[in-house]
Amino acid sequence: MTGIEAGADIATGALIARAVEPAEDRAAHDGHDSGVCLNCGTTLIGTHCHACGQAGHVHRTLGAIGHDIAHGVFHFDGKIWRTLPMLAFHPGDLTRRYIAGERMRFVSPLAIFLFAVFLMFAIVASLPGWHMDGGNFLKPGVNGGIMQARAKLAEENRRAAAMANEARAKLAKEQRKADPDQARIATLQQRIAKADEAARTIGNAQKVLGGPPGAAAAEAPLPDENWFEARMRHARENPELLLYKMKNSAYKYSWALIPISLPFVWLLFPFSRRYGLYDHAVFTTYSLTFMSLLTVVLAVLAAAGVPEWMLWTAAGIIPPVHIYKQLKGAYRLSRLTAGIRTALLSLMILCGVIPIFSVLLVYMGVG
Repeated sequence: MTGIEAGADIATGALIARAVEPAEDRAAHDGHDSGVCLNCGTTLIGTHCHACGQAGHVHRTLGAIGHDIAHGVFHFDGKIWRTLPMLAFHPGDLTRRYIAGERMRFVSPLAIFLFAVFLMFAIVASLPGWHMDGGNFLKPGVNGGIMQARAKLAEENRRAAAMANEARAKLAKEQRKADPDQARIATLQQRIAKADEAARTIGNAQKVLGGPPGAAAAEAPLPDENWFEARMRHARENPELLLYKMKNSAYKYSWALIPISLPFVWLLFPFSRRYGLYDHAVFTTYSLTFMSLLTVVLAVLAAAGVPEWMLWTAAGIIPPVHIYKQLKGAYRLSRLTAGIRTALLSLMILCGVIPIFSVLLVYMGVG
């Protein structure tokens, strides 16, 4: 991914996030013209129409479009600069205050989540060291050996064909001479025969190993092999393609982490009358946003040369501490109950949320 593509993804994420912000928030910095609302005709009594929420002053210049884009990408009407510090250092307070009704002060959970996800994939995908070894992790055991053998045989086959062609060209040149060298002709003929024999041997070995990766034969299921097994075999034979599909799926379906996580958060407060699914959804979305932004920071630090042990330490300590602070503040828990629920939720994430989302990505990749 180039820098231009990364910038485009960031801008797209900000504009999409901007679109999900409440309509009355998006025009907070527009000017005001007295008179009637240009949208619904209601007499204006302030900077915005009290009937439909549209700003009293409507920009009609080309520069206003650039202004809107700049606001969408970098500004979020100024609320981003109040939301990010709260998200990083006081996540529980942010969650509780947003649920309680302070909507104009902070960026909505979904808007900032969309922006964070676009930012994460735009930046991380463009940094070195985040290509997952080109899909080599999908080449373990026998399958990896078979693919390496296929590649080696293909290289040897090309080399044998090149030697045979070179010998045939020299033989033809020698035979066209008025006084050809019979000893050289015999040597070239022997060389051609050896190259042809090597090509036949390599061809037989290739038949035993099957066609090259990506061949049409690889698509057909083997005997006693179901559809999913056939697709997984094909994916292991084409790991780069599977990895590309998984990256695209993670990018497109990152929102699925919210409904996947909701049941696990609900299990921390089963049948609670005080906290409902909406509260859990706000908690989950803000938490996922922070984890996405943390991934961006760690990826940038890794690219800047920060020691790996420091990054792994941060990745192991910061998320549970953040979850603890958010649980304690958002649900008004004691230190003990917040600690217990943090341990339970961390276990649920490792054993439930991540595996389910990973299976979804693999399925989207192989399907």
